[in-house]
Amino acid sequence: MQASWADDPTLAWIGLGANLGERDAALRQAVRAIAALPGTQMRRVSSLYRSAPVDAGGPDYLNAVLEIATRLDAHALLAALQDIEHSAGRERPYRNAPRTLDLDILLYGEQCITTLALTVPHPRMHERAFVLQPLAELAPERVPPEALRAVAGQAIERCQDGGWLAG
Repeated sequence: MQASWADDPTLAWIGLGANLGERDAALRQAVRAIAALPGTQMRRVSSLYRSAPVDAGGPDYLNAVLEIATRLDAHALLAALQDIEHSAGRERPYRNAPRTLDLDILLYGEQCITTLALTVPHPRMHERAFVLQPLAELAPERVPPEALRAVAGQAIERCQDGGWLAG
């Protein structure tokens, strides 16, 4: 992967999810892989949450949100995240298929990006409790209270605090 660099580090929030295989181990490995990306520093990780699949079948997901500071531009970060997913055995047989690992750029600084490959802010993040609740832990100013109220009926359970990463 050839890195494309931003001038100064950008704060970005990454959504992590898995509902196949060793979910917690896959999420821990993904966080470590993201933190090891060139020009990238892990800042904080949310609690771990369990949620039912949305618009899909399969086992429950484990989800979290990671805050990073990165010099990678948004498209280089996306390519790196897709490489990490692929290394974890991610397949895309159909939309919303169960997955060993799912990594989404939720927010990339203050930027709004709309290209064929990437839309930031993530276009469905405000519809999903499994994104909003862990994001609100890390960046409550980025999650309007009305957005949390709108997803209050979705089944989600906090499993472990941010210390789950050490496990």
